[in-house]
Amino acid sequence: MNAPLPAHILVVDDDPAIRELLTDYLGANDLRVSAVASGREMLERLDREAIDLVVLDLRLPGEDGIALTRQLRERGTLPVVLLTGRNEEADRVMGLELGADDYVTKPFSNRELLARLRAVLRRYQVQALLPERDGSRRAYRFNGWELNLRTRRLLSPQGGEPIELSNGEFNLLAAFCGAPRRVLSRDQLLSMSRLHEAEVYDRTIDVQILRLRRKIEVDASRPRLILTERGAGYLFDAEVQTLY
Repeated sequence: MNAPLPAHILVVDDDPAIRELLTDYLGANDLRVSAVASGREMLERLDREAIDLVVLDLRLPGEDGIALTRQLRERGTLPVVLLTGRNEEADRVMGLELGADDYVTKPFSNRELLARLRAVLRRYQVQALLPERDGSRRAYRFNGWELNLRTRRLLSPQGGEPIELSNGEFNLLAAFCGAPRRVLSRDQLLSMSRLHEAEVYDRTIDVQILRLRRKIEVDASRPRLILTERGAGYLFDAEVQTLY
């Protein structure tokens, strides 16, 4: 079984030394790290990728860190940890009131920052196991794969390489991820995957599943993820993590 993808941290800081430091240190501690220098780059990354947590410097040159924190919170429940100066108490308080999850003051201890990030991630992982609240899923992860619902991209366990999916394949995989380890009939899958009427004909689901198996199974002729339940339908046999 493939190991799950590590949590993806986005570091936002204008100081290249801090970006390099955190990329190296957090990466050496089983986290996946991307780093950018501005709020604009941060928002572009969030539109393209499934990020698990943002580490945001409140004092970016020419930018309003509080406004960026507000924008992050408006995007939903994305975890946010602030980097602040020792004399920026008012900014820290405002950031926390806007919904930031924690803060670390500069200069900071690498070990303390790592511990705080892990604590925040644990809280959100527990919340993700609770019943869905608002339908704002961002991505699914299973067996090392990541299916980003916003960009409609599938990333492989082998270095996060993108795998091209047709519209039907994407919708079908999203339907499976939304109902893991449940037997789903062909009619249910047609409805849940929202295949267009023009695509619907006898055995449509079987054809889509064959194509999908060729992309995500180690051996499509002996599938371990998408299992056939004879006379009933199909079952997606994977532990699925939902990102909000």
